Amino acid sequence: MLESVKIARRQSEIRQALAALVGKENPTADETRQIETLDTEFRSNEVRYRGALIAEDTERRAHGDDLETRGEREYAALIGRFELRQAMLFLEESVPLTGATAEVVQEMRSRNGYRGVPIPLEVLALETRAGETVASGVPSPKITAPIIDRLFPASVAAKMGALMVSIPQGSEEYPIVSSAVAAAWQTTETGAVGGPTPYTTASRTIAPNNTLGIQAKLTRKAIKQTGDGLEQALRRDLNGAMAMALDNAAFQGTGASGQPSGIMVGSYSITSTAVAAAATWAAFRSAVVNFMIAAAANSPGDVNLLIRPEVYNKLDGTILTNTAVSEWDRLKRNISNSVMSANALSAPTGAPLATSALLTTSIGGVPPIFIGAWGGIDLIRDIYSDAQSGGVRLTALLTADVSAGRSQQLQILTGIQ
Repeated sequence: MLESVKIARRQSEIRQALAALVGKENPTADETRQIETLDTEFRSNEVRYRGALIAEDTERRAHGDDLETRGEREYAALIGRFELRQAMLFLEESVPLTGATAEVVQEMRSRNGYRGVPIPLEVLALETRAGETVASGVPSPKITAPIIDRLFPASVAAKMGALMVSIPQGSEEYPIVSSAVAAAWQTTETGAVGGPTPYTTASRTIAPNNTLGIQAKLTRKAIKQTGDGLEQALRRDLNGAMAMALDNAAFQGTGASGQPSGIMVGSYSITSTAVAAAATWAAFRSAVVNFMIAAAANSPGDVNLLIRPEVYNKLDGTILTNTAVSEWDRLKRNISNSVMSANALSAPTGAPLATSALLTTSIGGVPPIFIGAWGGIDLIRDIYSDAQSGGVRLTALLTADVSAGRSQQLQILTGIQ
């Protein structure tokens, strides 16, 4: 307890005691001495109270940042203790939620509407599992897999500089400057400087028009036999499917059939250059130079590169004549953040086989890609579809959308053989 609070409470007690004593018409000698003692203590406490307030104010100023962010850190700590097992038992057997899980669910329900049990995105782990939870394939609860706190920062989209935006409701719009305001010198002593240049912006909107979902079918045997192990299996299943689908949609989304418009497919006015040649550092170097000419990057180190594993194989296998240096070595010396993914980019096609690559840069604090998510994952329980066998179906839903930032911060290379 703060010292000022302790003193304030003591002052209140003294006032109450004095009120009882001074109300007497003929106080005794002992009561008179008690009044004098309490009065002296009261005046002394006033000095101590002012000193305590000054000291505590200094401490508040010194720890201001910590106090302002404490709420966010406490909520993050609650999410770290969220138990998906409790959500499963609540849906299956109506067992009440308790502890950190109940607090997180209550907080999420106050911000968004959920039909089922809301699950924070940060709860999911990053591991995938092969096989189904039926018959002999039911996982054993003997070993509990370690939990990794976050899903999206390890995704390909995050490594390419994408900004993950949490949106409570409605749409999110990002005005981005599209004009090139220029300065001009005064040509004569009495002449005017350059005329006003229109300052225009282009808006990037993220809207809740796309919902990603996954279904898990749990048999009665799996529920009864696995116990806590079912939580880990569900985390891996939900994460594996949603992480791959989100990464794929961020780059390859068709904009049709419920998918958002991905960066490689959508109409974002991104410069696309046809290489139509074997993969070499020179092809990527030209794109990096274009970034620097457009003032979107200061050096090759500011650029992120996304390629297929087949392109890496070609670059690393191409050795410069009379050297032990490969084209991949030359690329890595200049571009430190190179990401390889067979999920974010389409497979090579044609003869000879050719694929595409994406380059992004986040200089200036503006991300090249926006990925919006509305709330967390909504976990819904269906007890009717498999009621005859005692099974349960779980549906996990996530509403998300994708949009590009400034077109000058992205470049697409096609026809990389």
